[in-house]
Amino acid sequence: MDPRDLLIGSFRAAVAAADPLKILPQHLPAPPRGRTLVIGAGKAGASMAQAVERRWPAAAALDGVVITRHGHGLPTERISVIEAGHPVPDEAGEAGAREILRRVKSLGPDDLLLALISGGGSALLSLPTEGVGMPALKATTKELLRCGARIEEINTVRKHLSAIQGGRLAAACRAPVLALIISDVTGDDPTHIASGPCAPDPTTYADALAVLERYAVSAPAEVARHLERGSKSAIPETPKPGDPLFSRVENRVVATARLALAAAEKFFHARGIQTANLGDTIAGEASEVARTQEALARRIARGDDPRRPPIAIVSGGECTVTVRGDGRGGRNTEFLLSLAIALDGLSGVQAIACDTDGIDGSEDNAGAVLLPDSLARASQRGVDARRKLSDNDAYRFFSALDDLVVTGPTRTNVNDYRAILIA
Repeated sequence: MDPRDLLIGSFRAAVAAADPLKILPQHLPAPPRGRTLVIGAGKAGASMAQAVERRWPAAAALDGVVITRHGHGLPTERISVIEAGHPVPDEAGEAGAREILRRVKSLGPDDLLLALISGGGSALLSLPTEGVGMPALKATTKELLRCGARIEEINTVRKHLSAIQGGRLAAACRAPVLALIISDVTGDDPTHIASGPCAPDPTTYADALAVLERYAVSAPAEVARHLERGSKSAIPETPKPGDPLFSRVENRVVATARLALAAAEKFFHARGIQTANLGDTIAGEASEVARTQEALARRIARGDDPRRPPIAIVSGGECTVTVRGDGRGGRNTEFLLSLAIALDGLSGVQAIACDTDGIDGSEDNAGAVLLPDSLARASQRGVDARRKLSDNDAYRFFSALDDLVVTGPTRTNVNDYRAILIA
């Protein structure tokens, strides 16, 4: 099998392991005595809503609202799907979040709130708290996305600027809550997934201020003022672990990057290729992670490691990119371009890096494929790899080689998938 096809096939196997239509039905509860309200936010929102509709009894009351990214919608009958902005929030997401909060407040003890949560929900479920408007939230989000902060740090700030995240949605509900969650964060802690609308929040306003200071984020005045007031206990904190309200709330993670990596490994094993699984918690600057994995791949390729080719080094997690240039690209193509430069055309080594949601950052590709001759082909086309990397322009590098991986929205999200194949 062609190495390129092998790599893309392994990625498709990883994505299939997180398909809501396959994994969600086994986790659906029995209908309550009252009505069931389905709410959701994330890139998997529409497919999760479809999965519920297909298995929910026709005679049982069911309605709801889910918010997903523009272009990620699907046709539904009983649950409304709203498309909104990501990774920067917009007014459509704000209106959807406001409607969700209004409906949640109408539930009683005999009803059920079924929350469908997936990666991307932090931006999509955006309802700024009083005193912080959408323009200020947009500006702060843009700065946070560019500064290199980890997703957990970004979400610490988001929770404390929100009227619905950080457990506040669950706090507004009088009915039992079951949150079914597709995880896109390392560690799979519900508090970090979509900024934990139904999960207790261990972070504080002071923590949010510390993030802004750590990364020198210049936040709008209303954001700084709100966080300062919170840090001085002038406004209530988010609900914390141990709060009695969570006695009627269950947060259940139903799909993870770990399961996706296992599916990719199974794909390789079926084709006679052993694997080295580095885990699903890889984080850090994409370019630095690439150099670390290049060193391992080089040792194996040269026979300086007990493991022998053919072998695939697989990993998951979420890297970051500190944006310093004006180019295009996400963390996966940045990882691959840095890896290409480090490998310098090493024979027999090729790689793939893709976001399982089908969108690398804010581009139209899931990621890209790196081949041993990628640098040579780029040079023939007059494309300078190092210059592209310094300008954060990995998208155009791989586009010039016709090596982008374009899947369109997968309507799921269990973070990034990387595989280095040593033939």
